[in-house]
Amino acid sequence: MVTAATTRVPQEERSRAMRARLLEATVELLVERGFAGTSTTLVSERAGVSRGAQLHHFPTKNDLVVAAVEHLTAVRGAELEAAAAALPSGGGTRAVLTLLGDHFTSPVFTAALELWVAARTDPALMEAVAPLEQKVGREVHRLTVELLGADESVPGVRELVQATLDLVRGLGLANTITDDRRRRERILDRWAQVIDLTLDAAPGPLSDPTDARATPATPATSRETTR
Repeated sequence: MVTAATTRVPQEERSRAMRARLLEATVELLVERGFAGTSTTLVSERAGVSRGAQLHHFPTKNDLVVAAVEHLTAVRGAELEAAAAALPSGGGTRAVLTLLGDHFTSPVFTAALELWVAARTDPALMEAVAPLEQKVGREVHRLTVELLGADESVPGVRELVQATLDLVRGLGLANTITDDRRRRERILDRWAQVIDLTLDAAPGPLSDPTDARATPATPATSRETTR
């Protein structure tokens, strides 16, 4: 016997799937065409959804974009966590910078940039974008501290992490204009050395002589052995 309860589940699943297709299509179009070139009509066409169905879920472009911001936040967080979990052991600081560099040159970051620019002159969009970007920023910062094994109670270490994220984010911004991969790689090579030297020179909370940072090894070597 078919009841309302048994038919509701497939309908809800179809509705979620349709919503997901619309949001994915929005992100793809933001990357390909930018915010100005993304319209609800194009989104419905890309998603393979009728205009009526699209309007049922998202009556206006603003509704669609705000939902896309939330979707992007979740996707960026999931991608970062997956990349961190796949980070090779012993990769050291340079591997962490590669992870961050990949994130800040990824399609989802490019889509987020389009929303940043649009939000600058759109108060309603800014209201949606700002808190979610702050959430992503906190998560990226936390993950970077964890992966670097940095102790932010040591003076200057928090600023070092913040400078690292500002640097890698800036390189990602530059990448939207031109692919300058070689220059970016050289900069990240050098910055990894700066991080290692700074963290190894920072006084730690422990004075255990067996601690890796207390051994008279070169900074790069001691940092590698701690990861």
